[in-house]
Amino acid sequence: MRKGEDDGPTHQAWAHFRFSVVGPLLSSPPPRGELQSAIQALAEKSWRHPVSGEWTRFSFATIERWLYLAKAAGQDPVGVLRRQVRKDLGRCIALSDALRAKLHAQYKTHRRWSYQLHADNMVALVEEDPSLGKKPSYSTVLRFMKAHGLRKSRRHSNADRAGAQRSQAHFDTREIRSYEAPYVGSLWHLDFHHASRKIITPGGKWYTPLALGIHDDHSRLCCHLQWYLSEQAEDLVHGLLQAFEKRGLPRKALMDNGSAMIAQELVEGFPRLSIIQEHTLPYCAFQNGKEEVFWGQVEGRLLAMIEKVPDLTLAFLNEATQAWVEMEYNRTKNDETGEKPIDRFIHGQNVLRDCPSSEVLRNAFRRQERRSQRRSDGTVMIEGIRFEVPGRSGTSTWSTSARECSSRRSIPWIVRPTPMARGASWSPYYPTCPTRLPAPAFPRFSGSSSRNTRRAVSPRPTSRSPLKKRKDHPSEHEESALFLWPQVEPLHGGRPGQRAPHHHTAGALLLAR
Repeated sequence: MRKGEDDGPTHQAWAHFRFSVVGPLLSSPPPRGELQSAIQALAEKSWRHPVSGEWTRFSFATIERWLYLAKAAGQDPVGVLRRQVRKDLGRCIALSDALRAKLHAQYKTHRRWSYQLHADNMVALVEEDPSLGKKPSYSTVLRFMKAHGLRKSRRHSNADRAGAQRSQAHFDTREIRSYEAPYVGSLWHLDFHHASRKIITPGGKWYTPLALGIHDDHSRLCCHLQWYLSEQAEDLVHGLLQAFEKRGLPRKALMDNGSAMIAQELVEGFPRLSIIQEHTLPYCAFQNGKEEVFWGQVEGRLLAMIEKVPDLTLAFLNEATQAWVEMEYNRTKNDETGEKPIDRFIHGQNVLRDCPSSEVLRNAFRRQERRSQRRSDGTVMIEGIRFEVPGRSGTSTWSTSARECSSRRSIPWIVRPTPMARGASWSPYYPTCPTRLPAPAFPRFSGSSSRNTRRAVSPRPTSRSPLKKRKDHPSEHEESALFLWPQVEPLHGGRPGQRAPHHHTAGALLLAR
């Protein structure tokens, strides 16, 4: 048998070879008194070595020992002819127990040392203290360290930080294993990636775009992929909403600890949609390894196909990306699963939920803040803008067009302020610019805004802003006295003719009272 042609490990090849040598003596035993001559005839033959494939011979005693082992085995003569495992297997007899302990302690202190440097230091320790045992060779130290998982660590730029040290200590007592979610929609991966080339904007500036990738763990389907000019929470939510509307709501989302991923809007938004938000451990990007592998395909195939496109724009890049994802990536068989991501996504058992309306999705990703009303005019300050609202308000950093307002004992509602032009006059009760703002009818409430029960009263008439009944008033809120239709006015203070302060230039939400 030539080298490399054996069907199994080396010990199995030896067992089959030995049995082939003594097999004729078992199947056709020689007559009485002729066994010794038959074994001698086998010893004079040349045999192919089972491992190296070279011609070799075996002595009379060796073949005789193989024969009697096979005859005594009974049920499994081939099994007893396999090479026996050494009794000291797994034990490094060349290293004493004290020297092993020294080597383990040295590795914990200097994980980035080479094997040669560890071996040289072991020799130096033995020279200083001969009681540790014999001087170990380089090959002895190398085999021992590899057998016990003491491998050289890569040099990290942030290895001296406390977070990196805690992460390293965490994995000292644990092993890293691969994983896969059992169902479609059980786990989604989110990550940003910096492109290897730049794009040009209509203003003539060059930017490095960032790709937001969202993947399903079980099927490897790319739920959504889009390029942005920044890595903000607004960009992340924008891509998430599109993935939700295309594929549905997952049960869990895994992401790293970037500033966008830990934004308060996402921390509060995921629970509102009943999605568990999970983060990778610090300095452990391999936990999101499926996403990292995907970026290699983006660079190696997508960006490589458009490398000759001059003056690449964001619009063209996103258009080419959508075509590549839906027509190639999602329809190409995955090497690990053996299926196309789109087929595995469709035919696999899924735990996805139906996606709610776009309005519900947009309103979910907002953060909740608590403010105390000013006793003078009942306003609060949110992001530099003053509003007259009840005790709590929810808002998103990137948009002031929707805010959720509620008191501690009332149901929430949504108010949408409409900005006014600078310099408009101000009235504490009614809009003063009916030509720019509609004048809907809304109930006035008596009493404090924090009370649970209020009495709706009719607004005072005014010649400047006649109030008309709102035709598009939602029917489900007709019975609720807490649903308000606010107007936004620039908040001016001081005497007539006095210039308004800078912080008064933003719109203020005025509720009827």
